[in-house]
Amino acid sequence: MPARAYWKGQIRLALVSIPIEVYPATRSGATISFHQIHEPSGKRIRYEKVAPGVGPVDRDEIMKGFEVSKGSYVLLDEEEIEAVKIESRKTLELVQFVDADEIDVLYYEKPYFVVPADDLAEEAYTVLREALRKTRKVGLGQLAVRGREQLVSIKPCGRGLVLEVLRYADEVHKAQGYFRDIEDARPDTDLLDLATTLIEKKSAPFKPAEFHDRYVDALHRLIDKKAKSKTNKRILEDVGEPASGKGNVIDLMAALKKSVGEGKAAPKSTATRKPPAKKTPASGGTRARKRA
Repeated sequence: MPARAYWKGQIRLALVSIPIEVYPATRSGATISFHQIHEPSGKRIRYEKVAPGVGPVDRDEIMKGFEVSKGSYVLLDEEEIEAVKIESRKTLELVQFVDADEIDVLYYEKPYFVVPADDLAEEAYTVLREALRKTRKVGLGQLAVRGREQLVSIKPCGRGLVLEVLRYADEVHKAQGYFRDIEDARPDTDLLDLATTLIEKKSAPFKPAEFHDRYVDALHRLIDKKAKSKTNKRILEDVGEPASGKGNVIDLMAALKKSVGEGKAAPKSTATRKPPAKKTPASGGTRARKRA
């Protein structure tokens, strides 16, 4: 478990309060960080914080300011900002419950693990988890963290609970603005059958470990190649880009038929069946299997 929680407080449901800690459920994947370099000298570019007419300033001289009029600011220090009183800074009140499928995928932003803060909180935590599971509902509430009040959902996840940060309505674009010009017509039956066959052929259980960022791998190869060359001569990999012309129904039909014929079937996850083991006489009584 990470040493530092993203948020600490309590879940409140009516008169019931459950002390909890919230931890990130995800982490950043592999990436490559580039620095800006002054090419003639090979020196790294640095940035300084400067004030016009003053020059470079020290970090402890910098405050946050909100512009109320042109060139006029209200200044706030960190203590003042931290002292802002709002209940959701320490309490996540579940104000509503909805069916999980009511929340469009566009609203989900980031998941977090929710754990009981101590042993005393476990009973109420477990009751909430099982009640959500039994009713097939998701709890909604808001919590304030890092200068913002977030809309969140709470739902069961195995033995625990998962909190998911949701986007507010004004943060999500309306899909109709993008899909309005797409014709609402039934596609050709033969084309649809071929596409369905291709999808079924390539269907398999989701195994996230089988996917990785190939672009990062390609960048590493380029960096290694250039480092070994010991020169700044440009290395341009010649990778063919897919054609961007408009296709027609005949091309689509031919492409689908070829894809169905040549496409590799997705790997199946079903294990090879073993012949049933021979039954042996039980010695003594039977023992109930303990649940994990």
